[in-house]
Amino acid sequence: MAAGHHERYLRDDETMQVILLEDIDRLGKRGSVVTVADGYGRNYLLPQRKAVTATPGNRKWFEQEEKQAGVRAEKARREAERIQKKVEKLSLTVVVQAGEDDKLFGAVTSQTIAQLLKDQGVEIDRHKIILEGPLKELGVYTIPIRLHSDVEAHVKLWVVRE
Repeated sequence: MAAGHHERYLRDDETMQVILLEDIDRLGKRGSVVTVADGYGRNYLLPQRKAVTATPGNRKWFEQEEKQAGVRAEKARREAERIQKKVEKLSLTVVVQAGEDDKLFGAVTSQTIAQLLKDQGVEIDRHKIILEGPLKELGVYTIPIRLHSDVEAHVKLWVVRE
């Protein structure tokens, strides 16, 4: 019986075709139509919303989703470019207390820069501001801001003595 039992799991009709909704290691990229073991599909991929069955209706739905995602991505990129133009026209100044060696008594952080930008009418999440670490000396800095995976802005920041 054991031999027959294992054969049952190897039959071709116990697989299913699915469309992957995300990249899955050793299986495929988002959008791929792959054949998987029936149990893997029914018990893991489908309930976890990592895939849908590859029916003609689902194929059409996925194509529509991809088209809409492309439109949304393009809109986000254009918006990032609009903000980039606005940011790159700005020159920010932060007034700080510093010692005689030009070292700051505090530090200028991404939070500070985000607030300076907000004061200029540009709302940017501080996590998009790329700093190696807090700025601790007086000077002029060019601060990169990642607005989108394809769009980076640079703003001039003057750190001056009080």
